[in-house]
Amino acid sequence: MDYTKYNSKIIDGWVSDGWEWGKPVSHAEYVDAKNGKFKLVLTPNRAIPKDWFPEPLTGQKILGLAAGGGQQMPILTALGGVCTVFDYSQKQLDAEAEVAKREGYEIEIVKGDMTKKLPFDDNSFDMIIQPVANCYIEDVQHVWEESFRVLKTGGRLLVGMDNGVNYIFDKDQTKLYHSLPYNPLKDPSINEEFPPEEEGIQFSHTLDEQLRGQIKAGFQIVDLYEDTNSEGKLHDYNIPTFWASCAIKK
Repeated sequence: MDYTKYNSKIIDGWVSDGWEWGKPVSHAEYVDAKNGKFKLVLTPNRAIPKDWFPEPLTGQKILGLAAGGGQQMPILTALGGVCTVFDYSQKQLDAEAEVAKREGYEIEIVKGDMTKKLPFDDNSFDMIIQPVANCYIEDVQHVWEESFRVLKTGGRLLVGMDNGVNYIFDKDQTKLYHSLPYNPLKDPSINEEFPPEEEGIQFSHTLDEQLRGQIKAGFQIVDLYEDTNSEGKLHDYNIPTFWASCAIKK
C-alpha cells in the first residue's frame, strides 16, 4: 500500500471540509506580519519563540517541509524570507499559490513525498520549518537526515512533533485504548477504532526517534518546549501531547 499517497488524498479531503490546518492566513494577518506583528506555530497553541528565527530573516532561504496550507510560509515571506514549500497534498499547495497570488509575492511550490529523497541540492537552505506532520510517516530518521543534508552549516531546523500520547486514548479521550507503538501497517486492529478513511494512516514516534534521531543525524538541539491539543479532555487536563524543537546544523 502506498500509504503516503493515501494520506495526501485524505488530507485533501480534510482541507475541502474546512480543516483547521488548511485555512490560509488572511490579508490582515499578512499585513500585520509585514509590520512585524505575527504568531507562528509548530504545534496547536504555543507560538514559536522569536529567537528561534535567524536574525535578520530578510533574504534567508527557508524550506517549509510538509508545511503547505498557507499558514507559515506567507508569514515568513512577509518577514523577508525567500521561501520554498514542499508538501504531498495538492490542496495544501493550492492554498499556498492562492495566498501568493492574493498578496503578490513569489514562492517556489514543490509537490513531493518526504519519505523519499528531497528534490533539493545539498546546503540549499538557511532554515527548515515543519509543523506537526511526521505522524503521517513511518520512518522519521530519513527526514532528519535529509533535512541535515539540504541545510547549510549553521542552518536551523524548527519542527513540531506528536509525542504519542494522543494515540493511547479512544476518540473521546476518556479511556486507554491502545498500547504504543501505534502503527496501523503492523497492527490492523487499530483500524477498527480509527478507520483510515477518516483518520488517514498515522504513526506514534518515541522521544528516541524524534529528538535523539535529530542528534544522530548531526543536529544540535538548542531549545524545545511542550504543548497540548487545542481542545478535548487531554487539553482540559493540560497533558502535553506535542513537542517542538529548534536544532542547528553544526
